[in-house]
Amino acid sequence: MEESLHQLFIIMLVAMLTPMIADYIPRIRIPVVVIEVILGIIIGPDLLDLVKLNADIEALSALGLAFLFFLAGYEIDFDRVKGHPLKLALKGWAIGLAIALAFGGLLQATGQADSLLYVGIAIATTTIGTLIPILSDEGVLESHFGTHTLAVGAVGEFGPIILIALLLDPDRGGVASALVLNAFFLVVIAGIIIARRWRSQRLANLIARTMDTSGQFAVRIAMFLVIGLVYAAEVLELEFLLGAFAAGIIVGQAMKRVPLEHRAELELTRSKFDAIGYGFLIPIFFIVTGIQFQLSALLDSPSSLALVPVFLLFFLIVRGLPTLFLHREVLPATSDRRALALLAGTELPLVIAVTALGVEAGRMSVELATAMVGAAMISVLIYPMLGMAVRKSGAMDAPEAVAAGD
Repeated sequence: MEESLHQLFIIMLVAMLTPMIADYIPRIRIPVVVIEVILGIIIGPDLLDLVKLNADIEALSALGLAFLFFLAGYEIDFDRVKGHPLKLALKGWAIGLAIALAFGGLLQATGQADSLLYVGIAIATTTIGTLIPILSDEGVLESHFGTHTLAVGAVGEFGPIILIALLLDPDRGGVASALVLNAFFLVVIAGIIIARRWRSQRLANLIARTMDTSGQFAVRIAMFLVIGLVYAAEVLELEFLLGAFAAGIIVGQAMKRVPLEHRAELELTRSKFDAIGYGFLIPIFFIVTGIQFQLSALLDSPSSLALVPVFLLFFLIVRGLPTLFLHREVLPATSDRRALALLAGTELPLVIAVTALGVEAGRMSVELATAMVGAAMISVLIYPMLGMAVRKSGAMDAPEAVAAGD
């Protein structure tokens, strides 16, 4: 216990310092998560070696990743993204997945990878959980541009999770995986239907009465669903992130049906979710990601190091180019389309998850996995900043066009 508290103390010290560092960096608005990963690398075994991870810290990190996906699911408003935004996002992801699998096949043919599936699925992702706080901080989450970003990110997060469950499970065949996945989806769909039709005034009043007391009923419901669906996914041998994402969708749908007289409590509940996630659990995940990053393995392998810019470019080719092309009519401002393409190419959590599965299954080398994770870290560092800069530049050059896009 004492050792775990020591490690957690250092990690939380880093988490506390991160916003201060971000605030003191002049002119450049670096996302907090990027600084957390960088500081994690610095305190990790390849540099200062201040933290030695154990099972307790790794469990908290996994819970932080689950909460990141919970918040991503919570933010998705199906009434906003359904229809054309969702169709475009699905088309873009399908095109990108085909390109990603072809690239994975090329790596497999040249001996760089043992399986095109792991490479292809990892590249065909978008880290919507990381993008949401950035979009919110920039004040564009509720805009027309934000709607299409949510759709692209949701598909880029949810689609790969399904493929992981169907194709990357070495202990179960495709038919068995499909049956288990369908059973899980039936439970989730039932939960969504109940959440959308929920009209209990008594429960709404209970949530309102306990909002400022030790009861905290709304928060307890959310935590129960997160842990419960994550546990269910684990028992069914599915990717646990699927459970967290589904829990966020269910809670989000329920909260959007709260009676108008309780909307103030709804906003307060959301702020409490943010406090639990971004104030505690999620920083642990990103800092631990940095600690676990095998910097020495990357630097000791020139071939792997050379692959980092290749993967970084392919993130844009796979996720950005189809998005740029398909959204030319719905986002008339060129700056919006370019910004959306850059945001679509931002990847990290699922790259970490898929590469870890690949290494564990013996289908991907540690060097290749480290190169992909390194490229994903850089994508989180530069693509959101470039995207927001491009969009702001377009707004200054053609405010009328951007206003029409919003």
